[in-house]
Amino acid sequence: MKRASHRPERVSELIRQAVGAFLTGDVRDPRIGFVTVTGVEVSPDLSHANVRVSVMGTEDEKARSLEGLASAARYLRAQLSHELHLRTSPELHFHLDRGLEHAQRIDRVLKELKEPGD
Repeated sequence: MKRASHRPERVSELIRQAVGAFLTGDVRDPRIGFVTVTGVEVSPDLSHANVRVSVMGTEDEKARSLEGLASAARYLRAQLSHELHLRTSPELHFHLDRGLEHAQRIDRVLKELKEPGD
């Protein structure tokens, strides 16, 4: 029986930390706004990483931030290869995480229901 490997989970966490550090300090692209890494999922063979990000702002600002992140993906991949010491660095794919927006919308609706009617 083959043991489940925890390596993708460890690599996911290292990628999350490295991308987060890049976003807090090294970003030069003006399209990238206030972005937070909410999670990273790495394929079992470590060749692809889906990076979920939360972006503050309008829909247009979110789209521009995702474009900026997509254009920075090659640079980030090169940086990861130096930091992680992997045979091959995973290809990064950025996706918008709307979980926080959804939670805020639910909270707002619940508050409106809780308030006494006029």
